[in-house]
Amino acid sequence: MELIIESLTIIFLIIIFLGSSLWIGIGLYLTGLFSLLFFTNMPVGKLLATVTWNSLNSASLMAVPLFIFMGEILIRSNLSKNLFKGLFPWMRLIPGGLIHINIIACTIFAAITGSTSATAATVGKITIPELEARKYDKKLSIGSVASAGTLGILIPPSLTMVVYGVIANESIGQLFIGGIFPGLLIALTFSIYIIMISIFNPHLTPTFIEKIRFIDYLSSFVQIFPVSFLILSILGSIYLGWATPSEAAAVGVAVSLVFALLSKGITVNEFIKALKNTIKTSSMILLIICGASYLSVALGYLAIPYRLSNYIASLDLTPFVLILILMLVYVILGCFIDGISIIVMTCPIVLPIIKLYGFDSLWFGIFVIILICISNITPPLGFNLFILMGITNEDLWFVARACLPFVIIMLIDIVILYFFPTIVTFLPRLMIH
Repeated sequence: MELIIESLTIIFLIIIFLGSSLWIGIGLYLTGLFSLLFFTNMPVGKLLATVTWNSLNSASLMAVPLFIFMGEILIRSNLSKNLFKGLFPWMRLIPGGLIHINIIACTIFAAITGSTSATAATVGKITIPELEARKYDKKLSIGSVASAGTLGILIPPSLTMVVYGVIANESIGQLFIGGIFPGLLIALTFSIYIIMISIFNPHLTPTFIEKIRFIDYLSSFVQIFPVSFLILSILGSIYLGWATPSEAAAVGVAVSLVFALLSKGITVNEFIKALKNTIKTSSMILLIICGASYLSVALGYLAIPYRLSNYIASLDLTPFVLILILMLVYVILGCFIDGISIIVMTCPIVLPIIKLYGFDSLWFGIFVIILICISNITPPLGFNLFILMGITNEDLWFVARACLPFVIIMLIDIVILYFFPTIVTFLPRLMIH
């Protein structure tokens, strides 16, 4: 009964504070503060100062502003447009045509921005007008770019992975590498779905009318090269043990700046805007981490994770049933709360349960991040839904219905990862430490 009262009180506080106009980080701080005041005699002020310092005193968090800055540079340069032009000639060879550019471009762009919104917005602004002009099915066009855009936080580098790694005390480098195959699996299943629906409904994806010359194929390699080199420089340095994620992020910033300057795609004003947006976004994420860390400490003093773990263990659930329950919980949470907040609020409670059932915390991190990807395309608060609404002038439910087949595909992919966990763990085990 005591556990129920404390848990319901904390849930009520979270709903009140996060449902108000308060910043998420402040709301988490207040939830932790009032939880300690109501149920303990701990010195809340001293704990607040100590937890805030300790949560920010982490070298791993240096990667956050660097990856954000790299993404800002790429969004504001010509590299993203050149990527589309480079992929264009090759797509005529596959059933589904230009729709596959949404999948491939989002997959590649995800590997250089670490952001779902940046990926969906950048690719969507480029491809949606082209697809509309060529009479492609609007739902398929919108659903593919919104859904593939969510890979921004699964395919490394990923800010969400950095946050999970800090909260779960998991290797960020291994999380980065562990996200590669699951990200490619989702992209592959998206493309398979597009191929199948194009074969059975050819009117959804018209054939090409442009004549592609041999020189176009050659020039495509030049246009794709900068982005490909950037991805290899970041992931290769981490995988081979040459650099930590923070150092690799610095390399990524340097390489993206060089290519942006060479392509003359970034001005002084755009550079200043990139810096300002980096500061704003980094401050928001770090404040959320601090608030969530304070709430986690409060939960720890109340022993809620420990008592909840013991309770769930007493239910004698099978591992698969537990995973299905967690899938449902995370999908529901994702409809109302942003991904980083979900991770920092739930992991202190869920991780002990996961370890009790014998799951790898690295695998579980990828599992959670895929579910957060889904939350970006589920109403009412899916970020990518709003981005595509702005690009296409369609209403929320039209965009959400367009994404529904891809949500189902991602849930199927999670089940595949449950039965074949080595898809996640294979590459991290081969890493050079």
